[in-house]
Amino acid sequence: MKIRQIAAAAAATLALAGAATAQDTTGSVATLKVGEPAPAFALKDASGKEHKLADYKGKVVVLEWTNPQCPFVVKHYKNGDMQALAKKYQDKGVVWLAVNSSHFNTPEDSQNIAKEWKIEHPVLQDPDGKVGKAYGARTTPHMFVIDKDGNLAYQGAIDSDSSRDPEAVKGATNYVAAAVDALLEGKPVENPATKPYGCSVKYKAN
Repeated sequence: MKIRQIAAAAAATLALAGAATAQDTTGSVATLKVGEPAPAFALKDASGKEHKLADYKGKVVVLEWTNPQCPFVVKHYKNGDMQALAKKYQDKGVVWLAVNSSHFNTPEDSQNIAKEWKIEHPVLQDPDGKVGKAYGARTTPHMFVIDKDGNLAYQGAIDSDSSRDPEAVKGATNYVAAAVDALLEGKPVENPATKPYGCSVKYKAN
């Protein structure tokens, strides 16, 4: 399925998907505070390789909740913006991991979209939603930045533009980039929490 087809299908179902304020219907999503230890996890990526948060202690880690059927995710991937941002920071030693907590997603789905969108960073599989709920991931995208000590340094929106216009990304303030840059420079994150926007995470119903 081509990107424009995904975008069209996603836009058509946006009302059902939910918007930025949509909450998980299970009522079991956590609320993390900046400065708290990030929840430990061990998840496999689409190729079957396991990734443990503990393995990345001493590095800045970015977690990006994703769902390629969401038009807000398409917005950030359509022009290669998310891929470029991830590559930029990976080249600086930052660990960038996408997480898909959609109950219907499969490793094959993630592999196919990674090939189509040229995604080089791992897409972790969280079909039971346990890790997403532990982090309080409510939207796609919902971004989390973890410092070198394993503490949450930023959580919220990727940037300041909550529209679905891919062109608007260029003029937006990227909160994730600002947070990562601050951590790499040994400075405090000036804006450590923002309101995430996007589609609701499609958790498996209880």
